[in-house]
Amino acid sequence: MNYRSTTLTRRDRSIGPADQVVRGLGWFSFGLGVTELIAGGALARWLGLRGYEPLIRTYGVREILHGIGTLSVDKTPALWGRVGGDAIDIATLVTGLRDDNPKKENVSIALAAVIGVTLLDLYCAQELSKSQRRPDRLRDYSNRSGFPRSPDAMRGAARDDFETPPDMRASPMLASVSDSAPD
Repeated sequence: MNYRSTTLTRRDRSIGPADQVVRGLGWFSFGLGVTELIAGGALARWLGLRGYEPLIRTYGVREILHGIGTLSVDKTPALWGRVGGDAIDIATLVTGLRDDNPKKENVSIALAAVIGVTLLDLYCAQELSKSQRRPDRLRDYSNRSGFPRSPDAMRGAARDDFETPPDMRASPMLASVSDSAPD
């Protein structure tokens, strides 16, 4: 077994299956965004949505940002953003289901794919939101001061325990000058 395969095995064991799915969604979003950004015209033609090229490119930027967010530490907002973006994508694709669109079948294929990804995005966003919820009952810290001892026991503790470090003490020559300086 070589070093590279050992490293990959260890890394794969450190993240759970849900994390792998979310990571996959992040890379998918990034790849789709780059595709929409670069080939927005070709996608618009394939879907029979001429004139939608700038909109598709804008969706590409959105997908790239959601992909970056989904690959970050706090994935939940980006996943919910993906769900919202999917709803916008579905609304846009539905406009291509017109009877006069010769590429209506392509729109149906794209719509089915987007709905499938939307369901996956929604499931992952809900699961991450559940795992990050705070307990229903908040703890009451009103009787705590934040001090290790009572305030009365803390009075003067810093003064009593404080010793000026040697590197912060004035040299004897400077101390004599500062003592003789007029106020």
